[in-house]
Amino acid sequence: LHTMIWLSQTQRFGVFFTTAGAFLFFLGVVSFFDAAFLAMANILFIIGIFLIIGTQKTLYFFTRPRKIRGTIAFLIGIILILTKHSFFGFIVETFGILALFGEFFATLVQFLRSLPFIGPVLSHPMVAPVIDRIAGVRVLPI
Repeated sequence: LHTMIWLSQTQRFGVFFTTAGAFLFFLGVVSFFDAAFLAMANILFIIGIFLIIGTQKTLYFFTRPRKIRGTIAFLIGIILILTKHSFFGFIVETFGILALFGEFFATLVQFLRSLPFIGPVLSHPMVAPVIDRIAGVRVLPI
């Protein structure tokens, strides 16, 4: 809770929108790729990103030459979802998300491990190696 103090009011709304987008994305997948849930998830997610880091940084992030393939896949996925081809759109969009945000997953996992309830679960010896491999967390050998 103390980490939210340094966020501005706009950034807090951005975190809310991004979280709501992730939740709707999950609901869309669980409800067999419901196009309405997935479309709303995409809209909320993009609005949240704009609110968190600002318009200029968001545009720079999505248009960097190193990220252009991920941006194209992400946009094609959104277009497919909006045109009611939700399963194929989900697959294409997932590749775009991985290309765009892949390096953030390791950072996200490390942050989640510092939280009170989910941290011990993610750090459990049975769970940690699986999560580390999925997120790309680099672990030094013992």
